[in-house]
Formats: sequence, C-alpha cells, structure tokens
Amino acid sequence: MRGNIEKRLSYLYKGELFAVINFVFLSCLINYVYPKLHLYSLYSFWISFLFLEFLLLQGTVYWYVKRKRLKREKTSITPVWVVQRLKTLRKVNIGLIFTGLITFVVDFFYWYPSLPLGGLSLSGFIYVFALLEYINYYYVQLSYDNISDIKYLLRSKKLKQACINKDFKRIP
Repeated sequence: MRGNIEKRLSYLYKGELFAVINFVFLSCLINYVYPKLHLYSLYSFWISFLFLEFLLLQGTVYWYVKRKRLKREKTSITPVWVVQRLKTLRKVNIGLIFTGLITFVVDFFYWYPSLPLGGLSLSGFIYVFALLEYINYYYVQLSYDNISDIKYLLRSKKLKQACINKDFKRIP
C-alpha cells in the first residue's frame, strides 16, 4: 500500500514539474510561430502565465515534500511548516487572481481598437486554466485520473475535498 502511495506522489510531483518546464518552452514556441498574437506584449498573458506556473510550482513542492516524508519517516502527513507556507501562498494567489482580471482590462484599453483577439483569447484560456488549478489545489479535487478516484466519484456522486484543503483543516 505504501509503495502505491509513494508511486502516486512521485507521479504527481513529476507531472507538475514537467508541466512547469514544458509550458515555458511552449509559450516561447507559440510566441515565435504566431507573432501576430502579441502574447509577450500582453500584460494579461504574463500575469496569467506566471500565475499558472506559480501554482504548478506550489503543487510540485507540495507533492514532493509529501513523497519525501513518506520515504524518510513512513508518513505522508504534510509538515506543519509546509501547510503554513501554503496558507500564505493562498493569499498571494488571491492577489494574482485579482491582478489577472485588472490586466485584462488594462490590455483591452491599451490595445483598443486593434485588439489582438487571438492573444487575449489564449491569455484568457491560460487564466481560466490557472483558476481551475487553484480550485483543484485549494478547494475541491477536479482531476480524477485513476481508478480509485473515479470509483469514489461514481459511488459518492460528489467531488473530493482537495488535499491541501484537508491539511488546512488539520492545522489551524
């Protein structure tokens, strides 16, 4: 059983880290191949992209610490110091959410009437994806990618509480 949990935690942190690295290369490639999107000129792109990368890094560290603790101490309970840092980061994330909204308004007025709709659309997609990641990490689990999770979802007909949210309730 512990081996399965360790593999799962390893899969989660490596997947998040892989996404962080690949999204950087993907953004460079898209900006290079589609310069008319004006991605790197849009404030909304930068805030949305940095917010997503920041969230993925939080997930990477969270799952890595849990896996490391399971290997060393035979428990996957999140250390108190990590939970406290995540509580602080949750506030930073809220700030980034509002900053993201403001940058879309700024981009709209800055670029009007020649709005780069493709770039704004892509920025909007990244922003929504980051919001969903935020909800997935801090409130309810939105990703169900293994048999156990799917069985739970079918049996209970409700979403699971996010692991970080459980940790927040465990440590006041």
